[in-house]
Amino acid sequence: MSCTSRAEAEAAAAINDSAIGEGFARALGCRVVEWAPGRVEVELALGPQHLNRAGSVHGGVLATLIDVACTLAGLYSGSPERVRKAVTLSLNTSFTGQVATGTLRARGRVRVGGRSIFFATTEVTDAAGHAIAHGETVNRYRRGSEEADGASPEEPTDEVNA
Repeated sequence: MSCTSRAEAEAAAAINDSAIGEGFARALGCRVVEWAPGRVEVELALGPQHLNRAGSVHGGVLATLIDVACTLAGLYSGSPERVRKAVTLSLNTSFTGQVATGTLRARGRVRVGGRSIFFATTEVTDAAGHAIAHGETVNRYRRGSEEADGASPEEPTDEVNA
């Protein structure tokens, strides 16, 4: 059993909140619920905007969850001020189920990595724990993000794929 102080819990919440950033994943409604070196759990509460014409979750939503979870699994720095960034080089998805309501959970983990490239995998489950999608990515760290402590806000990063 783990015992964490209120300050530790608040620090973890700040790190998790900063993980998603301000872009597409946040607009979609993704939320990081657990994040540690080499792994992440991302949740998404489904709404009508996430569904396709048939009334089940859209494949693009699932692909985004896989991409977000795989990438974030390799980007933990432990500090919201020291952000790590990467670009996705390859994304593979497999859809194994359907769901229309509830909360999705994407569990990403790094399988293997080197100094500049890492390979990660994710399983997306519905609220009952049934697998509805699987995927994997190959990602490249952006310059300055190779080290576990990340880059400071002033340090330059790649000029493309921001």
